[in-house]
Amino acid sequence: GKSTLLLLLNCLVRPVSGRITYRQKAIDSRDAMLDYRRKVSMVFQEPLLFDTTVYKNVASGLKIRSMKKDEIRERVTRYLKCFNIEHLAHRSARKLSGGEAQRASLARAFAIEPDIIFLDEPFSALDPPTRNALTEDLDRILRQTGITALMVTHDQSAALRMSDRIVVMNNGSIVQQGTPLDVMNNPSNEFVASFVGMDTILEGKVVKSSEGSITVSVSGKEIDAVGNSKEGEKVYCCIRPENVSIELINPDDLSSARNVFAAEIRDISSLGPFLKLTLDCGFPLVSYVTREAFTRLDLEEGKKVFSVFKATAVHVIPGK
Repeated sequence: GKSTLLLLLNCLVRPVSGRITYRQKAIDSRDAMLDYRRKVSMVFQEPLLFDTTVYKNVASGLKIRSMKKDEIRERVTRYLKCFNIEHLAHRSARKLSGGEAQRASLARAFAIEPDIIFLDEPFSALDPPTRNALTEDLDRILRQTGITALMVTHDQSAALRMSDRIVVMNNGSIVQQGTPLDVMNNPSNEFVASFVGMDTILEGKVVKSSEGSITVSVSGKEIDAVGNSKEGEKVYCCIRPENVSIELINPDDLSSARNVFAAEIRDISSLGPFLKLTLDCGFPLVSYVTREAFTRLDLEEGKKVFSVFKATAVHVIPGK
């Protein structure tokens, strides 16, 4: 429902029910829609460019608005430079790479300096290096211009990095909204927890509750956490992999962490500078370790280790 929502907000699809308002004014007539459409722009997942030069593509919205030639030239040149494609100004849009074409699409959308830019997964069709570079440029330009953007994305890193506010949707409904930090650290349900990167989500039952501390039974093991759930309640324990450390000896007497479990490494996969360890602690647990730590600890599949995480590293949400 996320892309459909953008199409509705851009008045490209009519709502079956309800209405769209902008600054307390309903967009309920042709004149109101045309006036509103002049204040917004949209960039799609696949670049939609006219069969002409990059310069003319970026200038198209300005010409429709009857701007003077020198003003158009200044505006187009400025945004071509912002997106690092000024050298492509006179190249045919047909001859652009995917990343170049999306930069041209973004420059065109920004050139009219709209109140709002709608971005429908603008990076999903790009290779990782191109996507990372374009994400950095877009984040910078949004901060510099102060233009409001509403972006649909499945990329949690881009969402957390670029946004001032996140709205998480599932099956067409909003399930949580808030600041990136709030959504990341306090997911409201299992779906949101998975979206924000809590690789370990364990279903259990509270067996002890006292003064803001709880103990949750998971597959016969007991996990200490912070929370106010009552005894007998079903909950999910969500744990970020970067909050799980690995030790070769039992650190019970040396660590302040309240959760220490003997574990076996079941799987190892590469995540660039980190390695992802899938552990069997009697329950599944995921940990990220640096390559330096991986080498120093001489880790390998099948090795017996201890997994360690603090009670404060466990985010507890109500179970079903």
